[in-house]
Amino acid sequence: MDDKKSNYRKKGGRKPKTNPSIHRHVFRLTDEENDKLMSLFESSGMVNKAKFIISLLFAREIRTVIIDKGSIDFYMRLTSFYSQFRAIGVNYNQLVKLLYTHFSEKNAAVFLYKLEKQTAEMAVLCQKIIKITEEFDRNHLKK
Repeated sequence: MDDKKSNYRKKGGRKPKTNPSIHRHVFRLTDEENDKLMSLFESSGMVNKAKFIISLLFAREIRTVIIDKGSIDFYMRLTSFYSQFRAIGVNYNQLVKLLYTHFSEKNAAVFLYKLEKQTAEMAVLCQKIIKITEEFDRNHLKK
């Protein structure tokens, strides 16, 4: 009976790998070579140095991702600016409805004229923003 229980016992620990890496190689680098290797490793975005070196040795594809913080910041601010423009559009519609419900035709027309002038200024500002964005895209992102 004890033999049957010992057969059913589960083994603990990690499952063994099907193709383990058992061969080890050591090499030495000069300071310049090490700096170059470290900069390549950091720019690759890989986490494991050994896998990075293996990918270099066997000419596997190495992906380098460069993140431009200035571009990201620019587009984040542009997106928030666009959402503010949308909020102004919603407020514009609400304001026109309120003008016609709470004021006489004459007073509403006066306020609406002032609102139209401000809207024209915003349209000019929007065109400038579009030009700046296209210029930024042309000069900094499409390299």
